[in-house]
Amino acid sequence: MPEGPSVRKFQLLTSPFVGQVVAKVGGSSRKLSVNDLNALRLQDSQVHGKNLYLAFVAAEGPVGPTGEETVLQREAACGAHCPAQGQQGQDGAPHPHSQDEELQEAQQSRSEAPEAAEGRGNWLRIHFGMFGSVRANEFSRASRANKRGDWKDPVPRLVLHFESGGFLVFYNCRMLWCSSPRADPASDILSVEFHRGRALRALCAPDPVCYTLLDQRYFSGLGNIIKNEILYLARIHPLTPGSLLALSDLERLLDCAVQFSSEWLHNKLRGQGLHPQVYQKEQCPLGHALMKGTFGPSGGFKRLTWWCPQCQPAVLPGDGDPSPVT
Repeated sequence: MPEGPSVRKFQLLTSPFVGQVVAKVGGSSRKLSVNDLNALRLQDSQVHGKNLYLAFVAAEGPVGPTGEETVLQREAACGAHCPAQGQQGQDGAPHPHSQDEELQEAQQSRSEAPEAAEGRGNWLRIHFGMFGSVRANEFSRASRANKRGDWKDPVPRLVLHFESGGFLVFYNCRMLWCSSPRADPASDILSVEFHRGRALRALCAPDPVCYTLLDQRYFSGLGNIIKNEILYLARIHPLTPGSLLALSDLERLLDCAVQFSSEWLHNKLRGQGLHPQVYQKEQCPLGHALMKGTFGPSGGFKRLTWWCPQCQPAVLPGDGDPSPVT
């Protein structure tokens, strides 16, 4: 599913429409009455971790802050000259998902989906599925045939046409009304308020670091792609208990998390793609064969993990059933 950098880009696509009134709506959502959005004004747009929040008010209500005034855009502008990681490709995951990865992503989509709404509020909380996306002033078109050989365009969950003539399209997402954004900027790896100390304390736990990195209480917005890449960059085996790592190792891992996520976002804003070093790869950049395993806490969610046994040596034998990449 889209990770923090992707959802931040989605927010930037919605921000120019802040202050505009919805003139017409459409979409296939069954849990949301899309007609309720008709004639409302988009007052605000925010992103927190992997969730996008849109605030709507009656058209005669006060106009919220413009997109140019949001903190997110100021952050993006400040980082516009950060070094990029890649120089080609487009948005989204680097490669088509394998069937087992699709299953894992679908399970995570259910496990991380928004909780039941607290009652009708004026904030629409949007949580994206595996191939979720937002498009501005264009619809997604089929790039290949489906399993039945049909070239069918993706069906949007929600389409918002504005009085200005522009429109927003939302794909593969769950939407619920809520009274306010559920936000903890201190846990958001792309927020200027990200709390490094709290994240470090979480990493010091005796749990394998690959479990802790996906805990959205401490690393909101960090997903499976980021997890795999930063563990390789920091040269840490995914099943290493955090309590066995030196503080300097954990600091380096945290630095990799923040830098990788920020550079991925900046690449997206430039229309550049991501060049993963181990995620869904067969070899690491040094030519070593990668291993692949499905790891997660007992009774909890399991994720596919790629790692290099030579670049990321095990500290202690881990759980799971690792197997060579095929």
